[in-house]
Amino acid sequence: MYIGLDLGTSGLKGVLIDAEQRVVAEATAPLTVSRPAEGFSEQAPADWIGAAEAVMDRLAAAGLGELRGIGLSGQMHGSVLLDDSDQVLRPCILWNDSRAHAEAAAMDGDPAFRAISGNIVFPGFTAPKLAWVAKHEPDIRARVAKVLLPKDYLRLWLTGEHVSDMSDAAGTAWFDTAKRDWSDDLLAATGLDRSHMPSLVEGSAVSGHVRDVLADRWGLPKGVVVAGGGGDNAASGVGVGVVRAGEAFVSLGTSGVLFAANDGYQPDPATAVHTFCHALPNTWHQMGVILAATDALNWYARLVGAEAAVLTGELGPLQAPGKTVFLPYLGGERTPLNSASVRGAFTGLEHATDRAAATRAVLEGVTFAIRDSRDALAATGTQLQQLLAVGGGTRSDYWLRLIATALDVPVQLPVAGDFGGAFGAARLALMAATGAGAEIATLPQIERVVEPDRSLKDAMDAGHARFRAAQMQLKDL
Repeated sequence: MYIGLDLGTSGLKGVLIDAEQRVVAEATAPLTVSRPAEGFSEQAPADWIGAAEAVMDRLAAAGLGELRGIGLSGQMHGSVLLDDSDQVLRPCILWNDSRAHAEAAAMDGDPAFRAISGNIVFPGFTAPKLAWVAKHEPDIRARVAKVLLPKDYLRLWLTGEHVSDMSDAAGTAWFDTAKRDWSDDLLAATGLDRSHMPSLVEGSAVSGHVRDVLADRWGLPKGVVVAGGGGDNAASGVGVGVVRAGEAFVSLGTSGVLFAANDGYQPDPATAVHTFCHALPNTWHQMGVILAATDALNWYARLVGAEAAVLTGELGPLQAPGKTVFLPYLGGERTPLNSASVRGAFTGLEHATDRAAATRAVLEGVTFAIRDSRDALAATGTQLQQLLAVGGGTRSDYWLRLIATALDVPVQLPVAGDFGGAFGAARLALMAATGAGAEIATLPQIERVVEPDRSLKDAMDAGHARFRAAQMQLKDL
């Protein structure tokens, strides 16, 4: 038996699988985000522990006497600051916090960061957050003894060890992504050294063992291993089986991710594509990331006072994009804009714009933003032949047909089941406990394939051109 724990922004999910990778039990616990000022996004690490305890308590009802491993997945880039007694010094600054935009720009102006990390220094990354704390909270910065990523704080609670994995560490801006190791030069640039960082293991390796007091609480055998795990998207890649070059998936969750696995390191920071280590040895991945996917649809649903599923269910057959354009930049954007300050907009509104037209515009705006990521990946040499689709947004058939047509690529839908970060973390636990390799990270059985409607190709190209024109106008404001 193996458990995967996925620490998300809005909740913590756990799944229990057996040796044949069948899901035996699952549980979730909600989390909330604090926004004490514009652009701020924080969580209390103590809340993560409470959520993990609740999830483990529920999974224990299924019987954990034969548990062999636990894997961890989680939201990336967060800064958990600990003193020399492992006490949390302040709330964790999350991935979607943009307060450190000036510090990020300053770091990105140093060519070493892109050259070594392979990425733009985005405001949401961990390193600029430490620079912000040094400037605005110097007393706290002076007491920092360790910096952990969110899922690795769960690991500290589970095992007593300060450890991270390569896929999560690659999103800090302190990492040499080619060498799969901390960069002493990048750490020194922010007044840190290796003593402030967790040690590193691959995602499928053993990072420690569950503490006896927790094993006794949940009826676990002694010596249950905890795998290195992975950042949420890398773990999702393992969960959905996208671990080999040429495989890719699109995730329609709170954020939107276009994820492609690579068997080599091929960064191109200028495209704003993320190039990170994968959660398995000797593999990397690239991502185009947009900050609001279902988040944008849910925002619009609240605005018009309707459920998102009702809005998308009203749409009927796929239509050509209309004159109304929606730019989904509710809290800044990563690929390809790299802007913490850009904000969203509706343009081209007219008397004929009714609720359905505005709903279509929202879905089109998110889809065209994902198409921007497709184009950015193509600029690095990564071509997409087909896509797996995962995440809550895949419940909308209209959205799936729109994505397939706008990106001109077949979209595959797995059979019913959860192949996300928690399942990927459980697979990594199985690997760590048994020594199994990437061969167990198989692609899921496909329920159906959504083909592009090529009769709408020219209309989609024109709609994307209008989206890009509106985007350029917005950038000029």
